[in-house]
Amino acid sequence: MIVVAIIGILAAIAVFGVMKYLNAANAAEAKQSIGEISRAAHGAFEREMMESENVLEGNNSLQASHNLCGSATAVPAALQVGRKYQPQTAAGADFQSGDEGNGWFCLKFSISQPIRYQYHYTVGSSPAAPNSPSSCSVADCYEAGAVGDVDADGIFSRFARTGVVNTNTGELRASTYVYIENEIE
Repeated sequence: MIVVAIIGILAAIAVFGVMKYLNAANAAEAKQSIGEISRAAHGAFEREMMESENVLEGNNSLQASHNLCGSATAVPAALQVGRKYQPQTAAGADFQSGDEGNGWFCLKFSISQPIRYQYHYTVGSSPAAPNSPSSCSVADCYEAGAVGDVDADGIFSRFARTGVVNTNTGELRASTYVYIENEIE
């Protein structure tokens, strides 16, 4: 009888441990993906943008510039609660939307695997991390974020990483950490 009780206690502890492990694995998806979005934003910023122009003899062309990609539409459009979403791979849909200067196309970022979180890239605001010490509140900044309710309990997890252009040097700097709110939800 004591053996049965001990096995029951160990099983209860194991279930708790496994659930904690699974929740941490779910959160890893969000952290990894926003890290990739942030790296994509930096890569896009480093590309020189220059308007095509006809320069008259004796004149100079416009100077090449480094710009942040414009905001991207959130994928999926509606928050998923307790479910995965399979992104569409058709041109102009989900992570295939945008153009040379805006959205996921500009970032050259996409996900083709099922996802548990809603991902976004915004310029000039921090929808996922408004309370973060490194929230984005100026025009030359971005937020790569993820929001989701993996266990369908009505409490949303929020992950975000921001970057800001230093107006003195023209360099893009990323925040030193990923902002996390309700990680294991």
